[in-house]
Amino acid sequence: MSDSTVYLTPEQLCIGLYIQLDLKWWEHDFAFSNFKIKDEAQIRALRALQLKQLRYDPARSDCAPLPPDAAPAAVKSETAAPDPQAQARQERAQQLRNLRSRLADVDKRFIEASQRIRALNQTLRSRPEDAMRQAGAIVGEMVATLLGAPSVVLHSITGKAAEDSYFHALNVTVLSLLLGRQLGLDSEACHSLGLGALLHDIGKLDVPSKVLLKPEPLTRPERQLLQMHTDFGLRLGQKLMLDDEVLRIIHEHHEHCDGTGYPRGLREAGIGRLSRLVAITNHFDGLCNPLDPRQALSPHEALALMFKQQREHFDDVALKAFIRVMGIYPPGSLVQLEDERYALVLGMNPTQALKPTLILYDADTPKQEALILDLSQEPTLAIARSLRPSQLPLEVLEYLSPRHNLSYHIEPNHKPA
Repeated sequence: MSDSTVYLTPEQLCIGLYIQLDLKWWEHDFAFSNFKIKDEAQIRALRALQLKQLRYDPARSDCAPLPPDAAPAAVKSETAAPDPQAQARQERAQQLRNLRSRLADVDKRFIEASQRIRALNQTLRSRPEDAMRQAGAIVGEMVATLLGAPSVVLHSITGKAAEDSYFHALNVTVLSLLLGRQLGLDSEACHSLGLGALLHDIGKLDVPSKVLLKPEPLTRPERQLLQMHTDFGLRLGQKLMLDDEVLRIIHEHHEHCDGTGYPRGLREAGIGRLSRLVAITNHFDGLCNPLDPRQALSPHEALALMFKQQREHFDDVALKAFIRVMGIYPPGSLVQLEDERYALVLGMNPTQALKPTLILYDADTPKQEALILDLSQEPTLAIARSLRPSQLPLEVLEYLSPRHNLSYHIEPNHKPA
């Protein structure tokens, strides 16, 4: 803020003044809180806010404000009658408040699910029956959400809770169930799929943490030990008396359709139908969330790599369905709009693939109050390109994506299709 900032009344507004609004992002309809007035429509919108005074910066303005006694007579009548444009802006502001509330609720439910998965893992050996009951409840609720709504929205999680060490199991479960829904699986199959996805890595309980958490390349013996987690998981799953479909997912989620996977080098026909789905979502999440964050791919890059270079590894029908599920700009993608502003994709729009929900970078707005836009409600805005994190200025990257890990959760879609 300039030291020369002064105040004026709404009647003194004119084109060329640099205005600084002392309002939260949801209390006005402008893309930024600080801007230079460019037309009469902006003046009418500013007056419709019905503020007694506004701040402006003379040093960044092209002209001086109108003198108080020179305000046009029509100004006084502008606020006397209801302004349809002002009413539309208020409705839009309410929509944005509702959107932010919904996203906060998704974050909250992600935290709760993550905490339940942590508790499940901690009781897997000491109280296996309790752990399985908890796992069944988690998956049952997700399946009910997925199959009980006409469509669902996939969101990337923006809070620090996504740093939780159990986010991988939750990611793979959410993405697998979305894929299963896309492929038309029934409730029983979805439940087996979700349970297998949630427990797919239970064999890692028997792998030393110094191997699991080693960021450097593993030695051959270490890699062989890590790969044994599928056999360890099968053995533990049998002790837990899991059904055969779930056991197959635990044992086969690293098998590849071209026979290059492990532990048995199976080919497509020999790999369980549900196992082939978890193989896709597990691999995708590994590309986006490696142990070394510097090696992370964007969701857009991960999908491109899997489709263009690793396609033979996966069930072709399921891989194409997964790409449809994730959308052209998957949640978590960093993008640039046609007006060159940077944004992070928060949620996909099931009916408009090119119009996701975004969080927008604005250096003049604190990131905890960052503007959230639903592009389906913004006909004049569009995404120009997807970007790698390295293509963004550091301050933009820290503002939009402060987390090391990319995490996902779902909510029912309440919009009409």
